[in-house]
Amino acid sequence: MKRDYWIILIVYIAMQFSSLIGIPLFLYGFNYLGINQSLAVPSWLLTSFTLALLIIIFILRKEMNNRSFSKKEGSFGNSVIWAISGIFLALFAQYAAAIIENLLGVGMGSENTKEILTIIEAFPLAIIVTSIIGPILEEIVFRKIIFGSLHNRYNFFISALISSVIFAAAHMEFQHILLYSAMGFTFAFLYVKTKSIFVSIFAHVAMNTLVVLVQSVYKDDIERLLREAQAVQNFIGGFL
Repeated sequence: MKRDYWIILIVYIAMQFSSLIGIPLFLYGFNYLGINQSLAVPSWLLTSFTLALLIIIFILRKEMNNRSFSKKEGSFGNSVIWAISGIFLALFAQYAAAIIENLLGVGMGSENTKEILTIIEAFPLAIIVTSIIGPILEEIVFRKIIFGSLHNRYNFFISALISSVIFAAAHMEFQHILLYSAMGFTFAFLYVKTKSIFVSIFAHVAMNTLVVLVQSVYKDDIERLLREAQAVQNFIGGFL
């Protein structure tokens, strides 16, 4: 793996753990300035993710300038088609994985998603992190660097499996490891199929944005449907 890629991984990991110091500092500062302390967490997330993205883009500037950010120059039209199709592929993979998890007894709903929606309600600008900056960072780290490095040595399945499990574990929702891994496989497939990281970035950004918007607008209806689905599952389970 390139030296620059190791630096990017360190930057990404440091960003993930920066909240241990950053959030208490923001809480103290907001309290001192008389600003609503509930804004400290989303404000730090926006700050840390933005800084990490800027640093990573700076590190990758030579690759981007040399047009080597994609594996190979490909058809623009083909990339557009796959970028749009990728949104639906990712949603389908997520849906299929959720069904399998449900059959295995894993409860519906995601604590990560609930926390994200709560943060966005308190600080709407946080949607920039969840829908744009976050997916861009994840595609660079988990697809371009981790998957790409593995794919230079192993076949697609092994490379996608390892990188997708790492991607899933990074979300710290181990009960939904199948769901996150399915999405990881989808984005890895898009990256290999089009040889462009921009395609998987677009699909990931669009999917996250769509999911956040839908769950924000139809939050009450979705919660009601989840309760009803859980009740049906429990009822059926009583006969088995």
